[in-house]
Amino acid sequence: MNLFRNVGRRLAPWGLVGATLALSACNDLGSGSQRALSPIPPETLALMEQAGVTKESPTLIRSYKKEAEFQIWKQRPDGRYAYLKTFPMCRWSGQLGPKVREGDRQAPEGFYSITPGQMNPNSAYYLSFNVGYPNAYDRAYGHSGGSIMVHGACSSAGCFSMTDRQIAEIYAILRTSFNNGQRSIQMQSYPFKMTAENLAKHRLDPNIGFWKQLKEGSDHFEVAGKEPSVGVCNRRYVFDATSANGQPLDAGAACPPLRRNAEIEAQVAQKAAADDAKVAELAAAGLRPVRVVYQDGGQHPDFYARVAEVSRPEALVAPVEIALDEKIGKSRSPVIAMSAAKLAAKAKKEAEVKVAAHEATIVKQAEAAPPAEPAKAGAFAVATDSIGGLLGLAKEPPAAPAVQSEPVAKTEPIKASAKTEVSSIKADASKTEATRAGKAVSVKPAVIATAVVAKSSGAKPAATSSQAPASLPSHRAADPAKKPQASLGAERRAKVAAAMGGAPGLREALPPVPARP
Repeated sequence: MNLFRNVGRRLAPWGLVGATLALSACNDLGSGSQRALSPIPPETLALMEQAGVTKESPTLIRSYKKEAEFQIWKQRPDGRYAYLKTFPMCRWSGQLGPKVREGDRQAPEGFYSITPGQMNPNSAYYLSFNVGYPNAYDRAYGHSGGSIMVHGACSSAGCFSMTDRQIAEIYAILRTSFNNGQRSIQMQSYPFKMTAENLAKHRLDPNIGFWKQLKEGSDHFEVAGKEPSVGVCNRRYVFDATSANGQPLDAGAACPPLRRNAEIEAQVAQKAAADDAKVAELAAAGLRPVRVVYQDGGQHPDFYARVAEVSRPEALVAPVEIALDEKIGKSRSPVIAMSAAKLAAKAKKEAEVKVAAHEATIVKQAEAAPPAEPAKAGAFAVATDSIGGLLGLAKEPPAAPAVQSEPVAKTEPIKASAKTEVSSIKADASKTEATRAGKAVSVKPAVIATAVVAKSSGAKPAATSSQAPASLPSHRAADPAKKPQASLGAERRAKVAAAMGGAPGLREALPPVPARP
């Protein structure tokens, strides 16, 4: 009995809060402590006094993922809500967009209700409360998952995470409102602040239709200053509307005739039209649509220098803004876009490696390729120039080819005996001329033999397929002190002619045997 009395005394100030504590997932149960009874800090009480509200007045929450802000609003005596303060969010996970399934690490977006039974003073994350996901809208689309919490410890896996000091203050504000009669606290969870600039930037996002529904609820709150009533029919949010027949709305069925406040509806329509015009103006001015991709959620800039307080700080890199093409249409889902960003960087690196390898291959092939075979006409021209140099001729422009009177007989390579005789013939020439003859470019044997014999005798070489030079230099006068060689007799001359295979040009070019003195 004493145990139950002690528990009862500890839960007495809570009113309805002590109904249930059995929660799971983000809010692993921890040991009970006095932290759930922490008072509201004096600084926050002073802000309430300035705003004209009391600590017991009803509370409303507005959260923004992109800006990483968690706002507290309190109700004035006239029923309108006044802004109290903003808590910088230590961590939220996932991408911009709604939660769809269990394990997708998404922090939910939409309108949720927090009741006293969702408060958890025994959380392993210091303190926590369940946001109420999934709501009627989520269930209408078959969205799965649960136990999405706002908690401390600055660690998130699909939840909204605060520091321990922040969650203690938020918990105290909500607890005080519950203890003074508030049955549920509305939490409006947005992807970003519903400004015209944000809507213009995200106008091609696949979630834009869903976000416009959330904006309608936001407009109702800002126009009327009161907590909007939230319903779901035809799988859409409806605000400040009730069924004309008094029946509850069915999230999966068509909307029945609805009863609305005409004055509020007119003001909401006027605000929506002004915002749409501003969005169109920004788009016309060149504001590009973007897709913001996070590695795994974000945090408020206040925590950039407080890495030690954040779980998985390696995932808290700056988000990437991907510019979208207006002509293509809506972009892909956040998860696909995030994967595409990673793959794009990898593909770029692989492409650079492939291009470098391809260029290296081209260079190697160019170095290893054999020189191109010169054309036959070019080779013949080189041979002709070489013969001209052998004969001491100046290079002149080539003349028109002469008509060949008779086909040149196919010659065989000069035999050893013929080479010996030709060497004897070249003995009359000077050493310089012999050197030039040794450097001549290799051509047909008949051409070489004809040119050498002609130089020794002073006779013109036989005509070939190319026109010979117009004139030949006269043969150098024989040295009077040198006796004629008897080896150049008729017998040796006959041997040379026989070795040349009967080439008529060579036989005709051989000089007559000089008379013996």
